[in-house]
Amino acid sequence: MKNIFLIAFVVFLISCQENKKEYNFHLQEGSGLLINTPVSLELEELKDENVSLLNGDDIIPFDLDTVANKIWFIHQKNRTDEYQVLVNNKPVHTAQKFSAVKNEGDLMLQNSNNALVGYRYGMHYPPKGVDTIFKKSGFIHPIITPKGDTLTRINPPDHWHHYGVWGPWTHTRIDTMRVDFWNLGDGQGTVLFKEFNEISNGAVSTGFNAVQEHIDYKTQTEPQVALNENLQIRLWDLGRDDRYMLDYTSSFTTPLAEGILFEAYRYGGGLGMRFTERWHKDNCKVLTSEGEDRLTADGTNAKWAIVTGESSDGKGTNGILFLSNPNNRMHPEPMRVWPIDGNGGRGDMFFEFCPIRHVEWQIEPNKEYELKYRMIVFDGELSKEEAEAYWQSFANPLELKPISN
Repeated sequence: MKNIFLIAFVVFLISCQENKKEYNFHLQEGSGLLINTPVSLELEELKDENVSLLNGDDIIPFDLDTVANKIWFIHQKNRTDEYQVLVNNKPVHTAQKFSAVKNEGDLMLQNSNNALVGYRYGMHYPPKGVDTIFKKSGFIHPIITPKGDTLTRINPPDHWHHYGVWGPWTHTRIDTMRVDFWNLGDGQGTVLFKEFNEISNGAVSTGFNAVQEHIDYKTQTEPQVALNENLQIRLWDLGRDDRYMLDYTSSFTTPLAEGILFEAYRYGGGLGMRFTERWHKDNCKVLTSEGEDRLTADGTNAKWAIVTGESSDGKGTNGILFLSNPNNRMHPEPMRVWPIDGNGGRGDMFFEFCPIRHVEWQIEPNKEYELKYRMIVFDGELSKEEAEAYWQSFANPLELKPISN
């Protein structure tokens, strides 16, 4: 896709009688925008002000970030490119469409009371009769499509330690000893929820920041925290009833004096997902930005990957587009894709962006690292052209900064 060219023209007008400020800006694209995407507009004087956003005569819903002095809204491809922001105006209210609701250890992200994404902050125990060593908190499940199909799976009998969407590191070294945070059954380590830093609701998005601790059970006489992780999740409205967007950002530091080494391994870190038990070798497919498929994608690198499978009613398809940010440690990013003869020939589906697949990563003490991913959850199909457009939007976000005259 050709680059999107963005020009912002902002005129700053002040009415002395009414003390109103009006910002007009023009969004000009080059070859045309194929997708709806979040856009931020930075204004210097938003804090504690009444703000309205218009596109022609249409009232545009937005979320207001008073800390960063930004408006966030969804630019839709069928809208005009003229927007107007009124400050100190009688506010034009838009409904708070998105919410995050706690319920018995689950935080559910909802769109108009329809649950879409869950985060487990309470301790989850495996089924009765299974060793409680597999208990865990701090993972995403379920991910539900707009039409109601659950795409994630937890505690499958073939891998009790699989938990929806999660990203523990597998082969790590602490003080010359190997510690595995992925394979819970080995009892070497785990990743657990600690606390929420933020839970937010809005007109176009909802999300949370959660602190997770990577706990080492092996190297000391008492458990120690090897990594402190801040997991930022944000669900975005895309202005259509068959898709939504989910941002997944993991930032982490180690308090260990000698740091921690992430060894090169086919699993670990990044973003991993165990898919629904409905999907297998005969009804699930993969397409990557480099043209690889379910048979060839494993171990290769990609900017994006589409995983698509049969819907629960057998009458259609749904899936997830995974996007890797170009600022990630490895980009295009290595992937783990299960072979079609796995799990006794069933060919169940597991996908992971794995930044240490081929090259180890030394994590230095008290230095912050970040990995950013985006998912588009969809019903129906998503084309490779749309996938590339979503990636371009993720890699080069549209951010408007006003110019005052």
